[in-house]
Amino acid sequence: MTDNPILDTDSYKASHWLQYPPGVTAMYSYFESRGGRYPETVFFGLQYYLREYLTKKITREHVSEAEAFFSAHGEPFNRAGWEHLIERYDGHFPVRIRALPEGTVIPTGHVLFDIELTTPDPQVFWVVSWLETLLVRVWYPTTVASRSHHCKRLILDALEATADDPRSEIGFKLHDFGSRGVSSRESARIGGAAHLVSFLGSDTVEGVVAANTYYGVQGGMAGFSVPAAEHSTITMWGRDQELDAYRNFVRVYLVERQLPPGVPKIAACVSDSYDLFDVVENVWCGELHDMIRDSGGKLVIRPDSGDPVSVLVQCLGIIERKLGMRVNGKGFKVMPPYLGLLQGDGINDGSIATILEALREHGYSASNLAFGMGGGLLQQLDRDTQKFAFKCAAALRDGQWVDVAKDPVTDQGKRSKKGRLALVEDGGAFSTVRGPHHGDQLVPVFENGKILKTYTLDEVRARAARAFA
Repeated sequence: MTDNPILDTDSYKASHWLQYPPGVTAMYSYFESRGGRYPETVFFGLQYYLREYLTKKITREHVSEAEAFFSAHGEPFNRAGWEHLIERYDGHFPVRIRALPEGTVIPTGHVLFDIELTTPDPQVFWVVSWLETLLVRVWYPTTVASRSHHCKRLILDALEATADDPRSEIGFKLHDFGSRGVSSRESARIGGAAHLVSFLGSDTVEGVVAANTYYGVQGGMAGFSVPAAEHSTITMWGRDQELDAYRNFVRVYLVERQLPPGVPKIAACVSDSYDLFDVVENVWCGELHDMIRDSGGKLVIRPDSGDPVSVLVQCLGIIERKLGMRVNGKGFKVMPPYLGLLQGDGINDGSIATILEALREHGYSASNLAFGMGGGLLQQLDRDTQKFAFKCAAALRDGQWVDVAKDPVTDQGKRSKKGRLALVEDGGAFSTVRGPHHGDQLVPVFENGKILKTYTLDEVRARAARAFA
């Protein structure tokens, strides 16, 4: 397959240029979350799409390929319009995109970005709509960022109630395990980067690389991981040598591993290949306890099957009985600092809330536990999770801007906004109003093939973190 920007659209877009009324020379569209699972959205990901796709020029070879495709596909094709775009605009989409600064946390129902033709032109005004298919995909990183942000709020609330220093812990409390559970490499890339707006831990390599590459971060590394076992690295030793497998793991990663000063020595070991509770009691709190304690590192015990609530409570009970626990300043029990727990099976935003509440009811601090989330973070969502929509709201017709909107009697939730819009903020409250407006929060980020504004991940994170101030 060739990388043809013209073909990155829906089939029916090819027929639209003949359907618009006469006299139209420009159109204006916007993108919003109309509601959904979370009351707020964390806007993120547009910068990736702009850098990866919209800076590329359209060539005559692209046009010829697209014409051949659409003719055989059953759709008309506006070759003259695309050739005009190449001749007059040097192959760049002649559009301007303004967007909310990435990382902004905003209630649903507001414009997040808009797009319009930079210069009225009856031959190519329809490219604003042509780009809908590409640009609507921003729903995905924005939804992942919103889900991750929601989970951060759940976990931080639990830490605030049960931990001595919640802010120092929160960054690594939700680890991204989603790479193998998504639909594609690019999904891992985009969704994995979105998770890193709120957290620092990830095993989704594509997402970390994307965050480093398309946003950049101080120090050059957006996300971090630790050595960890999988079931094959334990079971390959055989059941009779399970203890040897664990001893080898502790020796290599906690006793002998050398790290720069100040870098914590942490390793996570899946422990349920056979009998989880026996391992917790007789290996981690028994045979290998002193080796772990004296290593100067931290072993994170990972259950990976069963009901998370009952399994975690039972594991904590064993550790409390065998080793004792200190009671922190808020009256909750905390296991020894050289042990931790990581629950990475069956995790979503619902189960996180249930688990945290169960721990609290049993007197255990949320400090004892971190989470790993895979499909529940990057895959179990869709465009309707936050009800994203891209709609035309205005058109320049016969030299006058006219409102464009839909208002279906069958679903008032799909009523669209009309007119050229602005997003204003007053004391932290957002309003979508008619533009232009001197206080508009939408920033020009793209024009005629050039990116005008970029954000580092540090800036994005700082903006999102204001919601927790």
